[in-house]
Amino acid sequence: MSLRQMEYFVTVVDTSSFTRASELLHVTQPALSHQIKSLEKSVGGPLLERLPRGVRLTPMGRAFLPHAQLAVRSAVQARRAARAAAGAEGGELHIATVHAIAVGVLPEVFARWQRAHPGVALFLHEYASTDALEEQVERGTADLAVGPSPQYWPGPVVPVGEEEIIVAVPFDDPLAGRGTVGLTELADRTWVRCAMEPLVEGQPFLDRACAKAGFAPRTAVRTEHTSTAVRMAAAGVGITAVPLHVVRGAVGEDCVVLRVDPSWRRELTVFSRVALTGAAAAFTELLRTTRSPVRAHADCVAGPPVVR
Repeated sequence: MSLRQMEYFVTVVDTSSFTRASELLHVTQPALSHQIKSLEKSVGGPLLERLPRGVRLTPMGRAFLPHAQLAVRSAVQARRAARAAAGAEGGELHIATVHAIAVGVLPEVFARWQRAHPGVALFLHEYASTDALEEQVERGTADLAVGPSPQYWPGPVVPVGEEEIIVAVPFDDPLAGRGTVGLTELADRTWVRCAMEPLVEGQPFLDRACAKAGFAPRTAVRTEHTSTAVRMAAAGVGITAVPLHVVRGAVGEDCVVLRVDPSWRRELTVFSRVALTGAAAAFTELLRTTRSPVRAHADCVAGPPVVR
C-alpha cells in the first residue's frame, strides 16, 4: 500500500469517476485502475463498486476512506509545513477558525503577516461551530486552529488572548448611557439570538445564564451569523449577546456596548495536531502580540463560555 494509491483512491471517490480522476491525476485510466486494484489486493478486498454511471464505496471502502483521506491530507500538510517553515516562496499556512474570530480578530493579524512573510500564503478555513473546527483540524484540513480552548485535545494548545461577551443595544435604549449592566436588569427584554449559540451542559448558553439569574430570555429573532444579530440589535429588534471583537473589529460601533456584571469570558487559543514550529509558531506569536479587540467572548458557536 502506498500514499500514491491512497491519493488515487480518494480522488476517484471525490470525483465519482475513474475518467475524471485520471484527468485530474494526469494518468491513464488503465494505470489508475491498476493502482486501485493493487490497493484492494493489499487491504484484502474490494473498495469500490463500478456502476454504469460513476462508482460506489463498498462497506470496506467506507471504512477505509477516512483513514486514506487523513493520510493524503497529512502528506500535503507535511509538504506545505516544511516549505512554510523555511519561508520558501509558495509556502502555505492553513488556518481554521469560527466566523466571529475570522471577521473580528484575524484581518489585522493577516495584514501584518503579509507584510512580514510575503512568501508564505495564508489560507483561511471558516467553520460554524467549535465542534466542526476541532474535527477539521483533527482530519488535517488545517495546520492550526484559532478558537476557544478545546476540552479534550491531545496536541499543543497555546493561549493567545481572552474573549468577552457583551450585550449590544441601540443608541436610544434606556440603558445606553451605562457602561455595565446586571443580567437581572434584562429580564423583561427581548433578545436576538444566534442559531449557533454555544451549549453549556446541553443548554444554550444564554438560557443557562438567564436561568441562574431567575428568568427565561424571550427571543424576538434567530439569526445565522453574529454580525447579523448586531445589526438587528442596532435597529432595535432586540438586544443581543455577542463578542466584543465582532462589534468593534468587524461590524463597526453602530450600537452601544454594555459589559455584563459579572463578566462572561473565555480563553482564546491556537491548537494543532503537531508541535507549532516554523510558520505556525510565527503566526501564533503574531496573533498573541497583535493589539486587536480580542478581550471578547466567542461567536455564537458550540463550546461552553467560562462565566465568572
